[in-house]
Amino acid sequence: MTANSANTSAGGFMPRFLRSLLIVLLIGYGMAAGYMYTFQRSFIFKPSGDVGTPQGTELATVEVGTFTASDGTKLMIWSAPPQAEGLPTVLYFHGNAQNMTTRDWRFAQILADGYGLMAVGYRGFPGSEGAPSEAAFIQDGLEVYDQLKAKGGPVIVHGESLGTGVATAVAAARANVDLLVLEAPYTAVSDMAKQSYFWLPVDLMIKDPFLSRERIGSVKSPVLILHGTQDKVIPVSHGRALFEFANEPKKLVIMDGATHKDLWKRDLWSRVKAYWSEVSSRS
Repeated sequence: MTANSANTSAGGFMPRFLRSLLIVLLIGYGMAAGYMYTFQRSFIFKPSGDVGTPQGTELATVEVGTFTASDGTKLMIWSAPPQAEGLPTVLYFHGNAQNMTTRDWRFAQILADGYGLMAVGYRGFPGSEGAPSEAAFIQDGLEVYDQLKAKGGPVIVHGESLGTGVATAVAAARANVDLLVLEAPYTAVSDMAKQSYFWLPVDLMIKDPFLSRERIGSVKSPVLILHGTQDKVIPVSHGRALFEFANEPKKLVIMDGATHKDLWKRDLWSRVKAYWSEVSSRS
């Protein structure tokens, strides 16, 4: 074999090796992307736990019922009327994990102050029928809100974590929301996904982007945003950015040292009540 033929063989081997490696990498990437696209909702929606029932005297007024959506899907709701005329009802949209009934200790505080409650079990979560999706959650939220508002009285729409996307969409579509409360909100689920899966074309793949940053500019009601500085799930930068997108009147409460899960234990509810007193006194 001559030197030239040896060089040609070596030169031919390397391009073939690189082509083979590239093909393997592309196949691997495609498989990973396909997996993420197919199962993405399991990363966003994490229903779990048993369906509880109202326990204790502070929840004695709660009625466990069923809300039938316009497409016939039955959702579990917990509801209780306000204890005095003029007090608001809190329409509560919970986070992405467990289920509505695991927030009963929060509901007890709301009711203890005489406020009303309407808490919705999401589709596909324990106690409710159907399958979870952004479009379904928002449509259900609008229908529940409309039914609640038709009864009269002020309504505070409260979103927790994932529920902030539902709450923002409801308030953006309904100008008569009396107060929007966002607990540890995100600018968009798609923004969160880009941070974790920067190697994927998230905007092209995501089915449930929950674009709160685009919707909150349409909200006409007062907005209260609460976020913790030590939130490792949804960084506080999301709450700050969403506050900048919101219209006046608005208030941002940054709780030093608070994490994603302990805002309520750090007196969140008293801050909601204080802001409600402030905005309701103006009307």
